[in-house]
Amino acid sequence: MASRAREAARKARELTRRKNALEVSSLPGKLADCSTKDPMSAEIYIVEGDSAGGSAKQGRDRRFQAILPLRGKILNVEKARLDKILNNAEIRAMITAFGSGIAEEFDLEKGRYGKIIIMTDADVDGAHIRTLLLTFFYRYMKPLLEAGRVFIAQPPLYLVKKGRESWYLYSDEELDNLLNRIGRDGIGVQRYKGLGEMNPEQLWETTMNPEGRTILQVTLEDAMSADEIFSVLMGDKVEPRRKFIEDHAKDVKNLDI
Repeated sequence: MASRAREAARKARELTRRKNALEVSSLPGKLADCSTKDPMSAEIYIVEGDSAGGSAKQGRDRRFQAILPLRGKILNVEKARLDKILNNAEIRAMITAFGSGIAEEFDLEKGRYGKIIIMTDADVDGAHIRTLLLTFFYRYMKPLLEAGRVFIAQPPLYLVKKGRESWYLYSDEELDNLLNRIGRDGIGVQRYKGLGEMNPEQLWETTMNPEGRTILQVTLEDAMSADEIFSVLMGDKVEPRRKFIEDHAKDVKNLDI
């Protein structure tokens, strides 16, 4: 066990040192880095899927925004040992991109980005990926959360058009309020099922432009809550899971898992 832990720690150090490791074509999701050398003005978007990743790369401000697309769901760190975690391609890509190490090797001062922004689809799969990421950060990169450097992007749910006017809306309530105000005649309503449905200009305008976007800062308490829920629902013990679902039956369909 001790030798396995030492080997995992060595791998973590090696990943952090290899600044250009993401240029290797075998890694999933290429990092499109930004040009600024000031970490605190730089931000990296962790994007769900190659399609949205492509739009984000085209729509971003290259001076300070980096993009790292992830293919599918990352490893569930709930039951995995550190050596297995370090062999997961998506996690390796994030460790290398962030530059600050992992677990006991983590050093916030070496981080290459002041903001880490999770950008996933507004559906169940997107919420699951978000929770997997938050659980990973909470378990192995907790100083990121303590420093308030992790954020969740808020892409719009609807685009409403009437004549030459258009509105991006972020909830059903916003949609209802707008329709009550402008009426329902002669309008077009598009519901975004995923980030990939937006072109680069729309993604920039709604979700990436610091002047107009909404991003939610993740607190340590948020991540702790995600971690606890995840542990109960993904763990081996049936009884706590059954009790949790019974106690939260009316909420479970809306859970971020």
